[in-house]
Order: sequence, then C-alpha cells, then structure tokens
Amino acid sequence: MAQPAEAFISLRGCFRILYLYEVAEAIHLDRLRSLRESSRPEPPAGRNPPVPQYLRFERPPVSEPIDPLTLDAGNRIKGSAKYYDYGVVSIELELPFESDWDAVVLQSSRLMASTDLENRAAEWLRAALTRARPALLKPYDSWLTEDYQIVYLQEISGHNKQKLSASDLLSTHAREIAQLVRGESVLLSDVERNEVLQSSISYSQTDLLIVGWTGAVVYGSGEVAAATIQLLEYANTQLLELRYYDRLLTNVLSSVYRFLEHKGGFLGSWRLSRQSTRINTIRLDVMELTEKVDNAIKFLSDMFYARLYNLIATKVGVPDYRRLVEQKLRTAGELYRFMVDQFNQTRSFVLEVAIVVILIIEFVFLFRGK
Repeated sequence: MAQPAEAFISLRGCFRILYLYEVAEAIHLDRLRSLRESSRPEPPAGRNPPVPQYLRFERPPVSEPIDPLTLDAGNRIKGSAKYYDYGVVSIELELPFESDWDAVVLQSSRLMASTDLENRAAEWLRAALTRARPALLKPYDSWLTEDYQIVYLQEISGHNKQKLSASDLLSTHAREIAQLVRGESVLLSDVERNEVLQSSISYSQTDLLIVGWTGAVVYGSGEVAAATIQLLEYANTQLLELRYYDRLLTNVLSSVYRFLEHKGGFLGSWRLSRQSTRINTIRLDVMELTEKVDNAIKFLSDMFYARLYNLIATKVGVPDYRRLVEQKLRTAGELYRFMVDQFNQTRSFVLEVAIVVILIIEFVFLFRGK
C-alpha cells in the first residue's frame, strides 16, 4: 500500500534548466580554448562528479562558467555553458532547492513557463559569442533554440533519515513525478501519469530516471546521475541539430520545386547544372554533419548507458527528426539525379543540334564549291 506523502518531508536537489542554441555551422574548439583564460574551469560547488570514463566524447565540449544571472525578481542563479564542435551552445542554469513536494512541483511549473531565465541566458550568450567569434565557422544571424528542464532529486529522506529507494519513490510519489516531468502544477489523469512513468529506467536501487519530451526527473547521486544528466543534454543537442537540418532541407527542396515549376524552358533547363550542384553539395554537407553529431559520443564497455541514451533519445524526439532528415536526404538525392538527367538530355540535344548545323554548313560549302 502506498505510503502517505507526509512520511517523506525532505527533498534536496536542484533544477537544471537547459537552453540550447544553434549558433554556427561549427565551432573550432581548439581556437575557442585559446580565447578562454582556462580550458578546464573548476566546476561550481555542489555539481555532479565527472562523467564516467565509459562515456567519451570524440571532441569534448569546451565548458565555461557563467557569472550568476540576476532575474527580474532579484534572484540570482548560477550556471555554465558548453560549446560543441558541431555549432551548438548549451547553457545550463542551476537552481537548488530543499523543500517539500508541493513546493517543488509548483516551482517546476513556474520555471518551465518562465521567459525571464531564457532572456537572461540569451543576453549572456550574445556577449559571449562576440568574444568567441573568431572560433565560429559561418555564424548564424538568427538562432534555432531548444529548452529542457531536469529536476535533479539528489536526496529524499523521511523522519527516520533513511534514503528512499527508486521503487518506493515510484510507488509513493508517482503523482508528483508525473507533474514534474510534464512541468504541470495541475494533477494529471491516470492514463497520462502511467504514460509518463513508462519511460523510466534504473541501474541500482537508489537511482532513477523518468524522461519526457520537455523535461525529466533524475534521482540519485554519483556517476550514474552525472552520466544521465550529460546524456540528457547531448540528446537535446542532437535534436536541435536535426531540427536545423530538417528546416534547411525543407527550404532547399522548396526552392528546387519552385525552380522546376518556373525554370523557363530551354534556358531554364540549361541552368539545371548549377542547381543540381547546389542541392547535392547541401545534401552531402548534411550527411557529413549528421554523421558527425551521431558519432560525437561513444559508449565503452557498459551497455546500460547505451540503453539509457536510447530511451532518452526516443522520448525527446531524436529518432523522429532523424527519419525526417533521412527522408528529405533521399528526396534531395532523387531530385539531384533527376536534374542531372534533365541537364544531360538538354546538353545532348544541344550537341546534336550543333552537329546538324555543322553538317548543313559543310554541305552548303560543298555545293557552292561545285
């Protein structure tokens, strides 16, 4: 039988709010490190231990601490930024708490709906990118953005100070967990609550992840929690990249369709070579960049983290956007082959006409000679 919520009165942890920005085609990390006073800043007090060695980035992101941001209400919140080599900057803001369930649920809902934090993060990033501009390859004027909220429950204990297990947490506080994942202050239906709780995974009896599309709850401490938070961030950078490629390919395909509809007869057909080269260049670039993002992190020896990542990626929507991108890449490839065939047919026709003209001229001179 579920225990009453009042049996557990102490929740200690923090909100980790992620704001991710697609700022450039790529970031030269070595050059960026040279622009920073230190390539390995000390993590702020109270943060998770380092990510375990069996999670390895091919090109580890460059981290930078952020001076505490002042909100409109006067509150100050600390954080850090990470620069990924594929052009994404992730800003993580950390807001500690030590309170009861109702207060945490209410605060979570307010944070997810707040624009104040996002505005402060964007202001800081604009100033930071001004300093980091020499390290940016083809910086974008406008940014595609993504946000995600992680409720990190580091410790939950009751009157007897005994740490709550993951199974007890799910059985006694399923209602609050579902609200935290969804960022809702209202009670969810039984169906919706069960849907949320299906996306959970544990490695030991004292750690737990419940992941959703816009937020997640992480319970526990040590390297499992650190790896989980890192994978949540990485999956969201992937999502942001794939969203950007999806939008880019959509615009490219739309422009090609418009060109084919109004190509202007013979001269338009002759311009197919330039258009086909453009679409194929973009297609190959997207394929290369997608592979780069997919291979950014490696799982060494431990398959639990591979399963953990697959769950996270599925819930935040990475496979869905990957399928969209792959479908549009196939369409772009088919269009490229069609345009090349059309151009080759036009070129063959021009060559045949030229040959006929040359033959006619030769016959004319031949008959005049007679």
